[in-house]
Amino acid sequence: MDTGVTPRIDATRLWQSLMDLAQIGATPKGGVRRLALTDDDRQGRDLVARWCREAGLEVRIDEVGNMFARRAGRDPQARAVATGSHIDTQPSGGKFDGNYGVLAGLEVMRTLDDLGIETRAPLEVVVWTNEEGSRFTPVMMGSGAFAGLFSPDFVHAQKDRAGISVGDELQRIGYRGTQPCGAVPGGMFAAYFEAHIEQGPVLEAQGLPIGIVSGALGQQWYDVTVTGMDAHAGPTPMELRRDAMLAAARMVEAVNRIALGEAPHGRGTVGFVQVQPNSRNVIPGCVQFSVDFRNPSQDGLDRMDAAMHAQFTRIASDGKVAVEIRQVVKFEPCLFDSACVAGVRRAAQALGLPHMDVVSGAGHDAVYVAGVAPAGMIFVPCKDGISHNEIEDALPEHIAAGANVLLLAMLERAQ
Repeated sequence: MDTGVTPRIDATRLWQSLMDLAQIGATPKGGVRRLALTDDDRQGRDLVARWCREAGLEVRIDEVGNMFARRAGRDPQARAVATGSHIDTQPSGGKFDGNYGVLAGLEVMRTLDDLGIETRAPLEVVVWTNEEGSRFTPVMMGSGAFAGLFSPDFVHAQKDRAGISVGDELQRIGYRGTQPCGAVPGGMFAAYFEAHIEQGPVLEAQGLPIGIVSGALGQQWYDVTVTGMDAHAGPTPMELRRDAMLAAARMVEAVNRIALGEAPHGRGTVGFVQVQPNSRNVIPGCVQFSVDFRNPSQDGLDRMDAAMHAQFTRIASDGKVAVEIRQVVKFEPCLFDSACVAGVRRAAQALGLPHMDVVSGAGHDAVYVAGVAPAGMIFVPCKDGISHNEIEDALPEHIAAGANVLLLAMLERAQ
């Protein structure tokens, strides 16, 4: 930095780290299946922890399994500047979602060592537990606990569909740490930056390598149970049926209609459905499904919630079935810290990288961290905007560009 030369990360090393991590839980289509707290997650954590220690970072684990790797600064009393994401994936996930943010952070540390750069403030890379929420609910579990939204006891008690608890799995894979959740040496982070693929098509469509994330849509998730009556498909007349599947299908259509009513930024998705008894000649007596609502304003989320309750109640009455709606995830729309957003913008400008402001439609650990520390995010394009899919892909030059923005943003804050 003293020479006036803008530092750059080692793009080849970062890409190779992503490819190496992707071998753990690799799928035939080139994706990754590394569900939270499975043996594959343990192997991924072990590899990242080894790389961190080889880079001279001090690794600690908190009581919900969040991993922190610290690079010391000149001032041991200064609050750390942090970065990170997650390495758990969807059941048919990709190489970059979450993994990029963790390994871009590690590459920042490696680059600073290569260049002999010492920062005033310590730097940290974080691996958050169970961001995806595909095995255990709630989503973004580790960062939520760090931010005080969930107690460690609550986290430990959560179970997957096989009845296995988070606490038992953390113990089994060796990542139930002793560090108190939310405690950071020297005090809460001075800033937190998270690099991520966009998981949408906007940057690619605009031909831009960097998205400066100003905030994120609020989200509310629900588990819905529709209860009717199992009956034989042949002898039971149509008008006498209590068909839980028919009612559920109408509710799914209602979710789509409600979201369209909140255009252009309203989102409504049913992504999980279970039918019982799931037999081709039995009228379904019970259907369970998920609802995911997203909106840039809390008022909008409240409107969607009210519309869903009203319409589901009417559909259930018409179909002679019962419906139960249980909210399982809620976080309000997020605006990131203006100074962190400005720091990301200055870094992109210093590197001569074309960029635009974006709002995240997805939830990220940075959203929860923003409740306790100044936070910002950096987006890079992904091919065709596809994510949560085995074919998820990104260009090496975009991956490198985002990591270089992260490097400069962290350096500015840590100096």
